[in-house]
Amino acid sequence: MSEVVYNRIAMLRAERSISRRELADALGVHYQTIGYLERGEYSPSLYLALRIADFFEVNVEILFSTKPFPRLGERSA
Repeated sequence: MSEVVYNRIAMLRAERSISRRELADALGVHYQTIGYLERGEYSPSLYLALRIADFFEVNVEILFSTKPFPRLGERSA
């Protein structure tokens, strides 16, 4: 069983015109960490996941999932 954590960080960053560096600075992490998270190369700690969700003012379930998110415009089954 793989332990992949899917996320919508890049989508929320783009919607709000926030750079990786700006997000990283706000969270106190290296900007490359944001890239690793967005590409699924690194799964965040629970603490970091909650901080990212808090930064974007969304529930953590909106931002992270253990299943791939449906593509925009697709209906969920």
